[in-house]
Amino acid sequence: MQALIDTRQPRLVEAEIHAAYLTMFPNGDRDYIPKIFRWAVACFEGKYRDYQAIDAHYHDLEHTMQGSLCMARLLLLRHQQPVEPRMTQRMLELGMLAILMHDTGYLKKRSDTEGTGAKYTLTHVDRSMEFAAELMRCHHFTPQEITGVQNMIGCTGVNVKIETIRFQSELERLTGFALGSSDLLGQMSAEDYVDKLPVLYLEFAEAAAFNGDKMRAGGFFSSALDLMQKTPQFWSNYVQQKINRDFLAVYRFLNDPYPNGKNPYIERIEANMARLNRQLTELAQA
Repeated sequence: MQALIDTRQPRLVEAEIHAAYLTMFPNGDRDYIPKIFRWAVACFEGKYRDYQAIDAHYHDLEHTMQGSLCMARLLLLRHQQPVEPRMTQRMLELGMLAILMHDTGYLKKRSDTEGTGAKYTLTHVDRSMEFAAELMRCHHFTPQEITGVQNMIGCTGVNVKIETIRFQSELERLTGFALGSSDLLGQMSAEDYVDKLPVLYLEFAEAAAFNGDKMRAGGFFSSALDLMQKTPQFWSNYVQQKINRDFLAVYRFLNDPYPNGKNPYIERIEANMARLNRQLTELAQA
């Protein structure tokens, strides 16, 4: 059973991911994970170039830590199984950078003083891909590596058609699927996920106002209660379909034991859905 980690503390998440990396690749670059964590924390704390600290209240640094921790665990457990293609050190390094950068599209330039980064909800995936490319070019990554990270980030788009992403290899594709799965599982399994749904609604509402429409393509919600009422359907009709069909059920490597054991992330999400349904019932009866 995986230990619960306080994802509000990036250093704790970094330590577990660093340990997972060295377990997989004992002769790997011991400075790599600490280095990309320094980059990510600097970006979210407003210490990177002319970007402000993150001011989106749901898609914050903790959200990124939740997904990153899940992805590292998933890839470590997959690496321990006799499956192909085998993870390489470099692909793991690129995958972890990709998930650390996957929501940088919510960051605002210092000159951007209107609203919060939540207004970029509809475009944040493309903006994250552009941000990652900018940062990677500064650190002398190759064009192929930049494209790979962008492809992986592209897997987090709500309405993305996976078949349109031009992955450069099967391993890059699998790593992108691990990222997309972990982005969803990491946040929805969080202990405070149900409590933060009204905060998520406020992000959607700001994005809708900024875009001047009802975010029809994104399934805009009329109220926080409406979002809460639709979240169990989101889990059963969208997320489960996404992680099983589009992402080829790579999340099952988190099963303990593999392949048919219990999945701690799925169990925590189902507990959150049960809690949410109880709250909705109580509200309806009040």
